[in-house]
Amino acid sequence: NNCLFYCLVNLTGLQQQKVLQQQEVLQQQQEVLQQQEEVLQQQEEVLLQQEVLQSSTSEETLCVDQKSVDKLTEGFLSHYLPDLQTSKRALQELTQNQLILLDTLDQEVTKFRECNGVLDLGSLFTEAKVYHNKLVNIRKEMILLHEKTTKLKRRALKLQQQKQKEALEKEQQREKELERERQLTAKPAKRS
Repeated sequence: NNCLFYCLVNLTGLQQQKVLQQQEVLQQQQEVLQQQEEVLQQQEEVLLQQEVLQSSTSEETLCVDQKSVDKLTEGFLSHYLPDLQTSKRALQELTQNQLILLDTLDQEVTKFRECNGVLDLGSLFTEAKVYHNKLVNIRKEMILLHEKTTKLKRRALKLQQQKQKEALEKEQQREKELERERQLTAKPAKRS
């Protein structure tokens, strides 16, 4: 039982650690998503600026050098692309870690359920032992009662036999006394 309790305490501690790790992972994912949203907003602003430039250029026919546009695009990509790639890798790593944590948590839950099953079996065995001891005690009491009733029956039989013997002896003695009295009583002499 102490081992099972220790096992349950360890499992609970491990589950708490896993939950804390999962919360940290979720927080990191939220930060990465927030960074990505900021990057997307900046990209949208740039696209809007490009649209404004294109619409204004079509109206005003400004001369924009293609080289400048390429350099601006290259600079924009070189500025934001590493952050986006880093965010992508971080998200992939976080997703992988989260899957590992979920698998580990499933295993811990399975172990916890098995321990609960073992505890249930332990309580059943304890209960069975208690009832077995009660049955053994009842059996002992029944054997003792049987022995006592057997002794009482023997004693009652002996007492009955002794009373019958005493009654028989009294009857025989009474008959002897009656016979003796008859013999002692005077008999009239016979006349010849």
